[in-house]
Amino acid sequence: MKVYVAATRQNDGKTIVSLGLLKAFRKRGLEIGYMKPVGQQYKLINDKKIDKDVVLMRNIFDLKDELSMMSPIAIPKGFTEDYILSGSRQDLEVTVKNSFRNISKDKEFFLLEGTGHAGVGSVFDMSNADVAGMLGSKVIMVSLGGIGRPIDEIMLNKANFDQNNVEVLGVIVNKVLPEKYDKVNKVVRKGLKRKGLETLGVIPYDDVLSNPSVAELHEDLNGEILSGKGGLHNMVSKFVIGDLLPHEALDYFSGNSLLIVPGNREELILAALSGYILEETEVPPISAIIFTGGIHPHQKIMDLLKKTNIPLILVKEHSFKVATRINNMIFKLRSEDETKVKKVETLIERYVDIDRIIELLKK
Repeated sequence: MKVYVAATRQNDGKTIVSLGLLKAFRKRGLEIGYMKPVGQQYKLINDKKIDKDVVLMRNIFDLKDELSMMSPIAIPKGFTEDYILSGSRQDLEVTVKNSFRNISKDKEFFLLEGTGHAGVGSVFDMSNADVAGMLGSKVIMVSLGGIGRPIDEIMLNKANFDQNNVEVLGVIVNKVLPEKYDKVNKVVRKGLKRKGLETLGVIPYDDVLSNPSVAELHEDLNGEILSGKGGLHNMVSKFVIGDLLPHEALDYFSGNSLLIVPGNREELILAALSGYILEETEVPPISAIIFTGGIHPHQKIMDLLKKTNIPLILVKEHSFKVATRINNMIFKLRSEDETKVKKVETLIERYVDIDRIIELLKK
């Protein structure tokens, strides 16, 4: 059994669905395998470009296949231009097919994760639809919650798969607002059925999966950790920029707040610290403090902060730029985020019809 997990757009939750499906199939006693044929966000590991999702899956599931075969094509800057001028589709196809052949042996369930919507990669002849067809895989599409726009986008993407003679097994609708869940669950199933598509799952939106950890922010900002490494797994639900008066800011420090502030705004830092000390709650009012502009706080302030477990991160950029960067970030799930991984497993088991997927894959 093999399935290609695609999405109607970026950040629909494709990786989360892939992780949950792998968990579900392993739980049922099947030998699983995973591959991301074409990746865009990669890490350099032993001088090889390895997609971040491949690293995630290998760590979580302790997969033994070679990383370079699990991530045969990772797209560096300039790749597209070079391909248009002198690239060879045959070379890419051979690389993907050989990797798949080598690591899919003896696997009872193999999951291929796509990148972006069905047409992503068309510019170098390796779109999701191209690759799924090349490897003879059926497809599950992941779409954002809603009714009208998701169905429009699903049908647009399906046309691309149809053109490549790729069978779409069905759709998983993700991130449905809880207050609209019952309505969307009912109507979207009926709407997709009218279009000849089966709904394999409808998953509600969950804050735990959407909010980043401090570790994710630190990795993307590439800042210097001054203290508080033990709190890097704190979650961040909102951020406060240090342009407030201290007494005004006190009302904002609640429930996993991130303070973004120059190190010389000691009065605001002390206000945050007092809120942290006084509020004995399970969820910390302050998840972390990012000192901007490369400015360290006074040493005595640092000494006080180090008595807490608040992560302190120093960056060179000014506060507004840091806040803008965070606002535009797309956060990738990390294998260390055990709470998130467990949440994914629970959501997929509860809201996705795994048995129906197995039935369709065996046909």
